[in-house]
Amino acid sequence: ATMGMLSNAVYILSMNNFGPIADNAGGITEMSMQPEKVRDVTDRLDAAGNVTKAVTKGYSIGSASMACFLLFGAFMDEFAEFSGVPFRTVDIAVPEVLVGGLIGSMIIFYFTGLSIAAVGKTAHDVVIEVRRQFKENPDIMTYKSKPDYGRCVSLVTKAALREMQFPGLVCVATPIMVGLVFRFVGESTNRPLLGAEVLASYLMFGTVTGILMALFLDTAGGAWDNAKKYIELGNFGGKNSEAHKAAVTGDTVGDPFKDTAGPSLHVVIKLLSTTILVAGPLFIANMKTS
Repeated sequence: ATMGMLSNAVYILSMNNFGPIADNAGGITEMSMQPEKVRDVTDRLDAAGNVTKAVTKGYSIGSASMACFLLFGAFMDEFAEFSGVPFRTVDIAVPEVLVGGLIGSMIIFYFTGLSIAAVGKTAHDVVIEVRRQFKENPDIMTYKSKPDYGRCVSLVTKAALREMQFPGLVCVATPIMVGLVFRFVGESTNRPLLGAEVLASYLMFGTVTGILMALFLDTAGGAWDNAKKYIELGNFGGKNSEAHKAAVTGDTVGDPFKDTAGPSLHVVIKLLSTTILVAGPLFIANMKTS
């Protein structure tokens, strides 16, 4: 099934590229002061691009979830082989296992919040920089001089690298900490596979929550963006109406949803599986002697 999905990757990539190209075309049209009718055409193309992007992100999360289920099977086989104890089921009625699952779900929401907050913080910094340039060089508004684009690009790039350090560390370190803590709890209570069971629960809950959250973020973000474009076509009062102001606010929330938090979760759910699988020996080092 995974190979079948990946065999369509070239078509999905083509659909995914349509969205950014149409979006950039709209930006170029606006900056080059093209006639309004040209902007109307690029807006319609951009709206179609948001739909294709939502579809391709659904494909992406689907393929990511399939890969995670394969890794989950490998995870259980690895733990069974190293411990010498059959490991085929995970009982979520065990309190420690349920706690591990809850932590896995919480990490998804925590990561989502961190990534959305990072976008808002960086956007605020960009607004301050743009206002500074307008104030120091008023000719920018009359197109007599060009703004310092490099400063804004540099600001956003540095912020992207800086703001993602902590969320990335959380995603990598949390499963390792959970596995180590419950491995020692299992050793003290004569349950050698407790650490593995807790991590299996962490992985299952985190993966399922991540899939649903990513689908929600990708779809909701695109819907908000298209709602704004629909109003700008003259519906519900058109531009500068109260409905348009509300739609702009919705789009401001939707952009980090569909372009930052949603796609990031595709990576996070695979990162959870890979981290736990690679760090497996940490949680089973003393199982054979137990």
